[in-house]
Amino acid sequence: MKKFKDTKFKKLEAKGLISERLKQIDAFEAKYWPCTETKAMRKWCTDYDYRQREWQFRNSVAEYAKYNAHKAFMK
Repeated sequence: MKKFKDTKFKKLEAKGLISERLKQIDAFEAKYWPCTETKAMRKWCTDYDYRQREWQFRNSVAEYAKYNAHKAFMK
């Protein structure tokens, strides 16, 4: 299995886009109420472990699809 590398976050943080996204989330939540999407975005921007688990989930789904997804169409 591949090893998690947090390169995308580092690139976005270097450009200042993470702090900009957090400001957008704050403005949205002030205008409306916090929702599942804003909570997830905030967590992705602030929590390394969350990004790692999200990456592992996406890779697990892709691995499953490679070998087992076609079985749903077989009878």
